[in-house]
Amino acid sequence: MPKQIYFFTALFWAGVIAFFCLVQLNNVPLEEVSNLDKLVHVFFHFVLTVLCFLFFQKNTNAVNSLKPIMISFLFSVFFGIGIEIAQELFTTTRHADVFDVLANFSGAVLGVVTIILLDLKTKIR
Repeated sequence: MPKQIYFFTALFWAGVIAFFCLVQLNNVPLEEVSNLDKLVHVFFHFVLTVLCFLFFQKNTNAVNSLKPIMISFLFSVFFGIGIEIAQELFTTTRHADVFDVLANFSGAVLGVVTIILLDLKTKIR
């Protein structure tokens, strides 16, 4: 698959995250589901980490996957922190939440663990 597709897919997903994290969602009746917001953050950053890994893996000539994994992880975490800062500074209906950052971090960690486990599985075969 061409690396441009990985790039645009990751960019699109980052846009989806930014959109849903910065728009007003007060009219969405989701309060009945406990911690749904945190699960959404985990999912968003799990997918972002995996998509970024696929892109960075195609763009680096690294012998192992460590460099693309680290870049993907750091990008996802810092992107999540940036979104939380943007919520606090640029919106009136959303506020930064340290637990959202922890959920973002958790999603990125899950993405890294999944990448490593899939990489180990393919090397064992």
